[in-house]
Amino acid sequence: MKGEGSKHVAGAHWGVLLAAVLPALLMGGCGDRDEPAAPPAPEASVPEQVVTDTGIEMVLVPAGEFVMGDDRGEDDERPAHKVRVAAFYMDKYEVTQKAYESLMGRNPSKSTGPDKPVERVSWHAAIRYCNMRSLREGLETCYDPQTLECDPGAGGYRLPTEAEWEYACRAGTKTSYSFGHDPGKLRDYGWFKDNSHDDTHPVGRKRPNPWGLYDLHGNVAEWCNDFYSEDHYAASVGENPTGPPSGDERVLRGGNWRSTGDVCRSSARYSETPGFADVCFGYEAYGFRCVRRAPNDASQ
Repeated sequence: MKGEGSKHVAGAHWGVLLAAVLPALLMGGCGDRDEPAAPPAPEASVPEQVVTDTGIEMVLVPAGEFVMGDDRGEDDERPAHKVRVAAFYMDKYEVTQKAYESLMGRNPSKSTGPDKPVERVSWHAAIRYCNMRSLREGLETCYDPQTLECDPGAGGYRLPTEAEWEYACRAGTKTSYSFGHDPGKLRDYGWFKDNSHDDTHPVGRKRPNPWGLYDLHGNVAEWCNDFYSEDHYAASVGENPTGPPSGDERVLRGGNWRSTGDVCRSSARYSETPGFADVCFGYEAYGFRCVRRAPNDASQ
């Protein structure tokens, strides 16, 4: 496992004035409490949102092209390269403990709360949830239970590819974070080492990214479908890349409640063994969200 210490881990004028000043007053008077999430900026173009048969809110991420990685980042974020991604649906929030337990019959989390993200979830447990959610909605499952191979063409739920995750996180931005380059603004968008009080927090309490997705910077690290390889970007394909064909670890993205701000950047990569070979480090910081392919004519 790559430890986080080495970068890896684990309309009136008064109305306008009030909108600008109130968040600062709340922050100054209440510290880092679980304040309600602020809506996206008015100019943000938020994609279509849907609610699944199991009651989960998802965002239709439009197809598009972006530059994946960061030549100014860590070695495994280079080289930055153009990638094109097909449209897909992504969970608006990290999978909550309530949602997980309703399907799986148990809650493995250390820090419990129905609206908190489920954690202490291995990659294998995450894909079992994906299959169960697919079955519950009468959809074709994506994962073969024997080989664990993923069929991205199936109609059910799966973990995002690493490219899909970064594309959704960036939401059309080219900066270090989905809100810009300034790490000082991170506390408005995510829970991380400086404001988490060493714990996870209910999903959706911070600001969303421009596409209406929450908690992509911090709270819990999110499993991706890809195997991890430090030098994979040099050989990455440009159309819907799915990562290396094999490996010992799976990709995690987004930082978590105990990460430094740098680890929460849009392009930051880290990894873990799928079944937690080292359960003493990073264990309670891992969660996930699901994606599902969109119809070909859903978003171009």
